[in-house]
Amino acid sequence: MHIVQFRYAQDNLSYLIYENNSALAVDGGAVDQILAFARRQGLKLRYVTNTHSHADHTPGNRRLVEETGAEYLSPADLVRRKTLLIDRETIHAHPTPGHSLDSITLHAGHALITGDLLFNGTVGNCFTGDLKGFFNSIQWVLRFPPETIIYAGHDYVREAMAFARRLEPDHPHIDAFMKAYDPACVRSTLAQELKVNPYLRFNDPAMIRLLEKKGLNVADEFRRWTSLMSLE
Repeated sequence: MHIVQFRYAQDNLSYLIYENNSALAVDGGAVDQILAFARRQGLKLRYVTNTHSHADHTPGNRRLVEETGAEYLSPADLVRRKTLLIDRETIHAHPTPGHSLDSITLHAGHALITGDLLFNGTVGNCFTGDLKGFFNSIQWVLRFPPETIIYAGHDYVREAMAFARRLEPDHPHIDAFMKAYDPACVRSTLAQELKVNPYLRFNDPAMIRLLEKKGLNVADEFRRWTSLMSLE
C-alpha cells in the first residue's frame, strides 16, 4: 500500500492512499496535485473522505468527486463500515474523538493518518471539551507498534519543537527529530513521538518531574495528561 502526501493552504496536508490502480483521497484540499498525480500514475480515484469535517480539511471534496466520479464517504460513513478495500488492501477506520466529535484515524498498512488528533511533535486542540475522550483516543494510538508511521493533518513541526525545547531546553532528542524533519513529506514514527512529543510523555519520569515543579497534578496518567494539556 502506498501513501503520498500533498501540502495545501500553507500547512494543511492531503493524502492519496493507493494500491495498483485504485486510490482513496483523504482531506483532499490539494485537488490539483492529487488529480495530476493520479493521472501520471494511471490511478482511478474510488473514494474521497476526511479525517474530520472541519472546513480546512474538506475544500477539495466536491471537485474531486465531480472530476473523477469517486464516492464520497464521510467520517461517520467510514466508522459504520469500519474497513475499506483499496484493490485488495484493507484500510481500517477508527473513531478518535477529541479534536472534533467526528474525528477518525485511518490505519493503512504500517501507517496511521491521524488528522488533527496527533500531529508530528504535538497534539490537536480539544475543541469538543472532552479531555477524557481525547485521552482515550491518544491511548488507542499508543497501542500501535513503535515503528508505526504517523501522518498528520497539518505540519506544525517547527512550532511543536520550539514549544518542546521551551519546556526542556536540554532535551536530548529534539535536534535529531528536527534533522529528520522533511517539509516535503512530514512524518514521524511513534517511537520518535514518544521521545519528543510532550503530550505523549505523561509516563516519562522527566516529564513528571517537570509537571511537579510547576505544581501540576501528576496523580495518574489522565491527570498528568490533562496537566500537560494545560501548559502554554
